[in-house]
Amino acid sequence: MGEYVDVGGVHTWYETSGHGEPLVLLHGGLEANGSWAAQIPAFAAHFGVFAPERRGHGHTPDVEGPLSYDVMARDMIGFIEAVVGGSARLVGWSDGGIVGLLVASSRPDLVRQLVAIGTNFDVSGYVPGFDQIIDLPSDSPEFAPFRAAYEAVSPDGPEHWPIMFSKTMDMWRKEPHISAEELGRVCTRTLLIVGDDDLCTLEHTDALYRAIPDAELAVIPGTSHLAPMEKPDLINLLVLDFLRHEPVQTLMPVRRATQDTRQVR
Repeated sequence: MGEYVDVGGVHTWYETSGHGEPLVLLHGGLEANGSWAAQIPAFAAHFGVFAPERRGHGHTPDVEGPLSYDVMARDMIGFIEAVVGGSARLVGWSDGGIVGLLVASSRPDLVRQLVAIGTNFDVSGYVPGFDQIIDLPSDSPEFAPFRAAYEAVSPDGPEHWPIMFSKTMDMWRKEPHISAEELGRVCTRTLLIVGDDDLCTLEHTDALYRAIPDAELAVIPGTSHLAPMEKPDLINLLVLDFLRHEPVQTLMPVRRATQDTRQVR
């Protein structure tokens, strides 16, 4: 079921499914709720799922001015406060994961748990050659599926695609730049998921994992940036196991060792 809500000057489209404690899905850049098709039924069996579409994405119209992760994070904070009405679990993919990191850093009271899939915290984290993708034109074959999905539902019309595309490419060239201090303020339990052939390097993901105090890490073998589409059953299993269960008391903790669990050798 979908409807609009006006939050902070953005006529935001969102869909809901299921019942239970709230879970908010944050889609990727140039994507919309359709990208969660393999996840929503599985998640809605256990949670009340909210799937908003950010400014300029899907059914949500664009807003005058440049696009930035900080702006989209403020939009999401407003959405959670106005529609969810309290803290929620966040699951973000790609750009949605970046937005999730920023929300969890600035408003930890609104985030019970965080899952970030294929997420970088700095532009330096992209694999070599990503700049060539950013420099492609809006009518390039590589972006044809994104363009078709946009034109099918955008209230701004097909003619707005080059504008939204340009805004997104400008943002990807310059952002994100989330500092170690900001990442250190992500105090909620966090799961990071990355494909072993993702758009962000494994070294960058490892740095993100080490910067967030209560982070867990899953590297999916034989998988690209499109892990939720390529291996949906595995992604759903990992995410639901994380969201529904308390951490396992490991037998040989190292990173998570406390004074009581350290062994003298």
